Amino acid sequence: MNDEQRMLADMASNLFASLGTSATIETSWSDISDLALDGLLLTEEQGGFGGSWEDALIVFRLAGYNALQLPVVEAVVAASLAGRNDGRGTIASSANGTMDGDRFTGTIGGICFGKGSSFIVAPYPTGGSMVIETAALALEDQTSVAGEAREHATCENVPVTCIEADVFAIGALARVAQIAGAMDAALAKSVGYANDRQQFGRPLGKFQAVQQNLATFACEAAAANCAAMGAFQAMARGSAPFETAAAKLRANRAIGIGTALAHQVHGAIGFTIEYDLHPLTRRLWAWRSEFGSDAYWSGVLGAQVVARGADNFWADITALDG
Repeated sequence: MNDEQRMLADMASNLFASLGTSATIETSWSDISDLALDGLLLTEEQGGFGGSWEDALIVFRLAGYNALQLPVVEAVVAASLAGRNDGRGTIASSANGTMDGDRFTGTIGGICFGKGSSFIVAPYPTGGSMVIETAALALEDQTSVAGEAREHATCENVPVTCIEADVFAIGALARVAQIAGAMDAALAKSVGYANDRQQFGRPLGKFQAVQQNLATFACEAAAANCAAMGAFQAMARGSAPFETAAAKLRANRAIGIGTALAHQVHGAIGFTIEYDLHPLTRRLWAWRSEFGSDAYWSGVLGAQVVARGADNFWADITALDG
């Protein structure tokens, strides 16, 4: 991490920690805009921060670590894919329907905080993505298991702008970074609780069974972080279809083990609404299914491996070039 990235990490960390899980778009978005975080991946000529994908990893991971209840990650991705900074954008995870010229008829699902946005980048039904002005949509309220807005829209001959970039894959990449951050935060809370909580006259963390669970949890968190770093470094080199598939699958698989152990270590208190473990674990459960489940990315990854052939398998998974 260079000096500029350390400064970015410090600014984002301080801001996200101050906003916390109670942040709202109406009261907090100006703070995000003041730091130009929504334009992180836009060039300076586009009015953005001019950041790299490795910069994005820092911000996305910190958003996950702090269980931030603002669509900062989605806004960064939307602005980057649409190449615009004229309003706050967001992304959607699904779209089904047909195109007639530049007009779309069908449904859009999994719109992240759509009612606070001005435009949406959604998957194009046959590949790529489409940009839709939010004002043209009637959004129906829906939420994720974390309680965050994931609206649905039914479209009838709505004008769209088509782009080549794949918002579904980039959305999955972003979720990997958030998963990595949230896993680390849940691990830190679990270790802290095990060291503070006394049982039979000594801290829970002194019991070998608890230590073993925490060690397993740490391995899963490390795997998610390594997967995120590898995928974002590949994106910084230009393209990461294999790395994104592998990273989302590995991060997804880490969630089941990590969240189960976090709640097991915390015992009954880990399930209470007042305790601050659930903002992390509920988001992790939501992110596991968003932008591709285990089954989806297993199929994508398997298809890529088969297409490349057995002779290329080891070279592909150890390559450092795009």
